[in-house]
Amino acid sequence: MTLLGKLTLQALPLQEPLALYSGFGVFAIVLAILAWVIIKGYGPYVWREWITSVDHKRIGVMYCILAFVMLLRGMADAIMMRAQQAMAYNAPGYLPPSHFDQVFSAHGTIMIFFVAMPFVIGLMNVIVPLQLGVRDVAFPTLNSVSFWLTAAGVLLVNLSLVVGEFDKTGWLPYPPLSELRYSPGVGVDYYCWSLQISGIGTLMTGINFVTTILKLRAPGMHYTRMPMFCWTALASNLLIVAAFPVLTATLAMLLLDRYVGFHFFTDTGGGNSMMFMNLIWAWGHPEVYILALPAFGIYSEVVSTFSNKPLFGYRSMIYATMAICIISFTVWLHHFFTMGAGADVNAIFGIASMIIAVPTGVKIFNWLFTMYGGHVRFTSPMLWSIGFIVTFAIGGMTGVLLAVPPADFQLHNSVFLVAHFHNVIIGAVIFGVFAGYVYWFPKAFGFTLDETLGKWAFWLWLIGFWVAWGPGYVVGLEGMTRRLQHYDVAEWRPWLIVAEWGVVIVLLGIAAQIAQIVVSVRTREQRRDVTGDPWDGRNLEWSTASPPPPFNFAVLPDVTDQEPYWDMKERAREMGHLTRPEPEYQPIHMPRNSATGFVTAFLAVVTGFALIWHIWWLVVLGLIGAYATFVVFAWRDHDEDLIPVEEVARLDRANRAARSAALQHRQLRREAETQREPRE
Repeated sequence: MTLLGKLTLQALPLQEPLALYSGFGVFAIVLAILAWVIIKGYGPYVWREWITSVDHKRIGVMYCILAFVMLLRGMADAIMMRAQQAMAYNAPGYLPPSHFDQVFSAHGTIMIFFVAMPFVIGLMNVIVPLQLGVRDVAFPTLNSVSFWLTAAGVLLVNLSLVVGEFDKTGWLPYPPLSELRYSPGVGVDYYCWSLQISGIGTLMTGINFVTTILKLRAPGMHYTRMPMFCWTALASNLLIVAAFPVLTATLAMLLLDRYVGFHFFTDTGGGNSMMFMNLIWAWGHPEVYILALPAFGIYSEVVSTFSNKPLFGYRSMIYATMAICIISFTVWLHHFFTMGAGADVNAIFGIASMIIAVPTGVKIFNWLFTMYGGHVRFTSPMLWSIGFIVTFAIGGMTGVLLAVPPADFQLHNSVFLVAHFHNVIIGAVIFGVFAGYVYWFPKAFGFTLDETLGKWAFWLWLIGFWVAWGPGYVVGLEGMTRRLQHYDVAEWRPWLIVAEWGVVIVLLGIAAQIAQIVVSVRTREQRRDVTGDPWDGRNLEWSTASPPPPFNFAVLPDVTDQEPYWDMKERAREMGHLTRPEPEYQPIHMPRNSATGFVTAFLAVVTGFALIWHIWWLVVLGLIGAYATFVVFAWRDHDEDLIPVEEVARLDRANRAARSAALQHRQLRREAETQREPRE
């Protein structure tokens, strides 16, 4: 063992130029961006306002940016896989088996852990405290640490592009393939340590948001007055708190098998590889709802706003949300009905898997009834929501089919299953976060996004998804199994070529989203949201300026009903002026910025990299640095900044003046319409 452990020049993928060039290309882009920031003199601003910020809104935006960047990486993997399968009929294709295995493993890992999760958590960070009528989350610095640990996991995954290799066992590292005997390289170690580090950050996020929602609501905001997005965020974070320790423990046992020679999952050493399946899916299926439930909350907000109606069946939506939260822990075995547990066990889990579709169906009907009789505005967030209802309903029906054990025996491990999974994750989660991203973008940045390009992005994504994954159901029924690097069945090839074109259409949708951002930024002055309420919203996030001030609310709102801001606006419209007089302003204490999260992430990357390559002295240094960071943070003398009363008053008066002007403009327009009606 050398000073650098197992790390040698052979760790560089010199024999795989595609991986080498793409990896160094990515890092060259990152270095170019850093150089541009420094040369332009933006370094102090980025450090002060973003890297060390503990403002929940800034942290949420960084989560979403991270997710979007990793979406590009995940889509690159998807295009590579689809191109390989389109070319690999009775041929080797262009990706060698080892590289193909890494690509499909990285694709699943990135899209679940580093695209869907950060996007969902980012939107929760930006919006939940605003909807609750509070100034920040319960533990602001912990929130920063959570984000930077997620970013540390992302960095480790991408390091595997150029130093060593990534996992080749799939997005879940099933033993015995993931045991040291069959995977002696560092790929599984990269997977485990990146997920352990980011998983700790996610667990802290869950604790933070459960505490925030249960303990920090505005005065008068009872549980049955919380917006539906807050309810789904609560359920999702309860699942995080309950499920992510299972993932951490499972991966820890696998690491002990690999590093110390334990036998938790080694069948030949007295372990049980099927125990890994049970444990990983005891986390894995709740994970599906950790992602889907916040998306359901987004659809509830969007459908209600753009139907100009309160959400239909509000209390039934609460019951359905919590029912999903509980039942999601009773269905994990449907992922391996073929294990041989017996008909009785399979029947129990099959029935539970069908039952969980009932509260989901309740939600779909409630959204449809909300739209029924309403004045529906077909904006791009609403289009994403309608596209979700159609796509998810079909995906849900295929899920009910797979919940029937005899059917699952035929379709298990086939591309039909993969198509179902993408139908649910893309149709529910990705469409949901895109709806929320467009819907709340003006709240975060102060201007709206271009609607024309937004609608183009929606249609390209929707059409591209079905062109890409509709064929998956066909070839799955024809017997094609997942993760094939090459094949020799002629009937599959036309469908796989069609699927490749579907991925290209989705890529055009992503290009439309990038163009939407560019065009919107360049024309932002024409799109400026001066009132803080561009969509005529119904909840408290729209009662603040866009973007909100660091303290969110000059005075915490007093909530008296389910839709406090809508009722406030209705009273103001009836009276012709703002109903609440200017409050008595007070200086506000806000948490001070902290580099704790960034330093912790740096040390986590160093320690994780050292553990992967067995550089034990560096592991010790990383742990000492982590302990020192904890001591410095714990012994801070000054952990809050005071926002002067003059600054609070200035910001709030500007927002009140903009809303008052908008209200007067609305009143004049209504009077003009009233005078015009008799003549018509």
